[in-house]
Amino acid sequence: MTKAFKTKDVLAAEQDLRSRTLAHMPQRLERLLYLASTRDYNTGVYRHDGLAVRFSEQAACEALADCHREAFTELLDCPLEELVKQLERYAAGTRSRSDFIAAWRELEPYRVAVPSGTDSLSSELLFSNLKVALAILQNRPADPDSPGPGASPRLLLVQ
Repeated sequence: MTKAFKTKDVLAAEQDLRSRTLAHMPQRLERLLYLASTRDYNTGVYRHDGLAVRFSEQAACEALADCHREAFTELLDCPLEELVKQLERYAAGTRSRSDFIAAWRELEPYRVAVPSGTDSLSSELLFSNLKVALAILQNRPADPDSPGPGASPRLLLVQ
């Protein structure tokens, strides 16, 4: 749906979603995975109670779908090194970086994060980029200055 044909409610819901929720997710990967998680995998319908209350279920669904497609395109355009950094930051929020990499390589959970209607070439390009980024991440030593989840930042002792 082009902007010229979007209803005011959908545009307002998109703006609300961007300013209240997505603005707190600086990483493209994080935004893509969050937006994919709002979609019912059985029906393809997006749900967000807060948006639905403020606007309507239909406007919320369309706004989420539009933002999901936008997040996918942004991640598809992401340079490989940036994609590796995003994966690294995302993995840092898990209990074990090696378990994260193993699960993502085996289960490929990112495959369900593709917006419906996406052409297969774009999907496969993103999957390929993620596989390469995972391989790079797997072979890159963990950043020793990056605290693990729940860890306190390292204190620097100055003499």
